[in-house]
Amino acid sequence: MEINTGDTAWVLVSAAMVFLMTPALALFYGGMVRSKNVLTTIMHSFFILAMISVEFLILGYTMAFGPDVNGFIGDLSKLGLAGVGYNILDGSTIPELAFVAFQCMFAALTPALITGAFAERMRFSAVALLMFLWAIFLYNPMAHWVWGGGFLAQLGALDFAGGLVIHILSGVSGLTICLLVGKRSGYGKRAIVPHNVPMTVLGAALLWFGWFGFNAGSALGANELAANAFVATQGAAAAGVLGWILPEWIRGGKPTILGAASGCVAGLVAITPAAGFVTPMAGIFIGFIGGGVCYFSVASLKRRLGYDDSLDAFGVHGMGGIWGSIATGIFATTAINPDGANGLIYGSTDLFIAQIISTVVAIVLAVVGSTILYKIVNSIITIRVDESEEIAGLDLGEHGERGYNAPIFAGAPSFLESPSEVSFENSPTLSHSH
Repeated sequence: MEINTGDTAWVLVSAAMVFLMTPALALFYGGMVRSKNVLTTIMHSFFILAMISVEFLILGYTMAFGPDVNGFIGDLSKLGLAGVGYNILDGSTIPELAFVAFQCMFAALTPALITGAFAERMRFSAVALLMFLWAIFLYNPMAHWVWGGGFLAQLGALDFAGGLVIHILSGVSGLTICLLVGKRSGYGKRAIVPHNVPMTVLGAALLWFGWFGFNAGSALGANELAANAFVATQGAAAAGVLGWILPEWIRGGKPTILGAASGCVAGLVAITPAAGFVTPMAGIFIGFIGGGVCYFSVASLKRRLGYDDSLDAFGVHGMGGIWGSIATGIFATTAINPDGANGLIYGSTDLFIAQIISTVVAIVLAVVGSTILYKIVNSIITIRVDESEEIAGLDLGEHGERGYNAPIFAGAPSFLESPSEVSFENSPTLSHSH
């Protein structure tokens, strides 16, 4: 095959769109925390984007996409992008370097997703070390198992753009880490509300935009499959808004913009593994159910179990990814992608079984791997900040700066940074995630 300039252009544009998703995530998460923690929350995503980009180009790419070693990991033959050059990626019409750029953005985004689960209570140095190790020892192997020819790919698992590799792995890891680090000071005793919902909505809108590159770009060409993934993505995101808002409206009496933004992301998460294997109509159904599943995970499951997943990384990415992976095993059809497989409704059980097994593998890797890495990092650095620093805010304690110079809550006691510190547990302004 020869390099196709149209395909190459689309993949490079898609890579740039996926790059935008990490700063968008910073805004999405940053608006949901208290004002005293906005900068450290944004810093998590911004710094991880830089750190993991360097790690992936040097080490991660060869671990994930180097020649397979016993179905477990890629060898080190492409360490530091050795031998990549301008050669064509096998089975495609794009230069391998374009694929490197695209996958680099995926690798950088994934650990940033985790930080929403433990926001507002971890030392920055611990976050940096933990996410660095997580990317090497969890993300890179999982990417190889599914996308690099590893044992899950050999089993027949399908993951078009990251339901297994990105969303389940990050969401379940986030839940594991937030359980290990413990609840925020005052959680469950006083209201902890978002300080800037418009910022969160802006982040959600940019995530929605970037997700077209995320999913349609995974076709690795400007072709029919990319068009299908694009339309399925739009349908799922829109249906996800409805799937979240309707039960929220019925149960709570009011539809919220924060719920709409979260439902959009839930629908996007759910369609991610399936976008290039299902019809757009199936995408609408997957997104709608994804919105509902994630809503009840956040509004009911988290409340009943009492864990402090600060910004619902597990409730949206973990649960949405699990549903999306299973849904791929139900709705996939070779009529959309001949390189895929038929799911349950098209008469085959093989793919459904492979998706269930792969989902369990991703969950186990996330729980076991994150627990081990947490223990290792905590033995080197005390992961949790002191209570006094947590109360004062991590922006000052960890970074020596403030997000806002003017007080946003006139008349508050001096030790309060925002209205989110006030005890008003029954306030109607409480977000779903707090």
